[in-house]
Amino acid sequence: APGSSGRGIELINKFTALPGVEFKYVIDPDRRYLAPAAAIAEKAQGRAPKQETDFRRALEDKDVDALLITTPDHWHAPMAILAAKAGKHVYVEKPCSHSPREGEILVEVARKHGRLVQMGSQRRSIANVNRMVREIHEGVVGKLFLAQCFYSRRRPPIGFGKAIAPPAELDWDLWQGPAPRTEYRDNLHPYNWHWFWRWGTGEALNNGVHLLDVARWAMQVSFPTKVNSFGGRWHDVGLDDWEAPDTQEIQLEFGPGRGISWFGRSCSTYGAPGYKANGIVFFGSKGTVDYDGSGTYTVYDLDNKPVKTVGGASTRKVDLANSADPGLDDTHALNFVESIRGNAQLTAPIDQGHCSTVLAQLGNIAQRTGRSLSTDPANGHIVGDPEASKLWTREYAPGWEPTA
Repeated sequence: APGSSGRGIELINKFTALPGVEFKYVIDPDRRYLAPAAAIAEKAQGRAPKQETDFRRALEDKDVDALLITTPDHWHAPMAILAAKAGKHVYVEKPCSHSPREGEILVEVARKHGRLVQMGSQRRSIANVNRMVREIHEGVVGKLFLAQCFYSRRRPPIGFGKAIAPPAELDWDLWQGPAPRTEYRDNLHPYNWHWFWRWGTGEALNNGVHLLDVARWAMQVSFPTKVNSFGGRWHDVGLDDWEAPDTQEIQLEFGPGRGISWFGRSCSTYGAPGYKANGIVFFGSKGTVDYDGSGTYTVYDLDNKPVKTVGGASTRKVDLANSADPGLDDTHALNFVESIRGNAQLTAPIDQGHCSTVLAQLGNIAQRTGRSLSTDPANGHIVGDPEASKLWTREYAPGWEPTA
């Protein structure tokens, strides 16, 4: 389990609750996180896992069946690719890649080596979300033409990073891994790397992918034909060196009369009407589905009269640190384990995870280049814009370029 704090602890708790699952390693380049993570695993499974700073030790161990990746984004695909090549199955948190090209390589490597790679799109394994998508596919609101996704979260300014020596317990070189080398700054670790393009992918990939995935699944579309984005660092202007947008609307078209949008506000607590933080409104020819982002949805007719509500207060957990990933009693971890055992099919296989991740990545590329993108609906590739196409991949530290 590389990345043994935050989300890593959540996955340790989820996976150790499953019969026959044991953590042999907890892994983090910051040694401060290892002992607490190991203690949680030991309490749950009765045996202490080994504590490692370098994930490659686990890849060399024939007893390890799978790697769970909860690292910063720049590590997701390169680590997953190396794991699959080493014969390991992979559970990788979203986004499954830092750039679209990495995701393409990961899909290819998983297929080539016959490894199961599951992206952490937990809503794919929540019963009520499956029911909602099934009802939409069966025509509960007719033909869908628009899905609007919303995310709202007040994130305070992070200040201007000062170059200092990295903490003694942190292997800064290993933490950087595939990313081009730079000096350590005091406002990056352990969380604010999210807002810098060198390591992070902004709120669109941090949280947007969750809802974009559900929207794409419900609308039965894959890659878009046109992408726009507007926004920027509009709220805490001049207060820090945060690079990604704190206000962003991504618009994705999937041919005539079919669209998905994601409106993220990283610096506002005000959600869309009816939401605490996040959700989706699906518009169809015969009505509307209002989904709360976790396990509740309401179907309305064309006169805005409620037809039915599925879920309720018991499924709404908005007080968690990341309310866009509500930690419901989903079966995502179980689905991954049972798929390895041959008893199930992955609910969020990497080809689907990659497709949903690319939607947000294209939104960021449109944002960073400041213009609309035309894209190939077969694979998402940018058409006729060489400058924007350069952002399909990224620059790597020497020796860390992922390969198929």
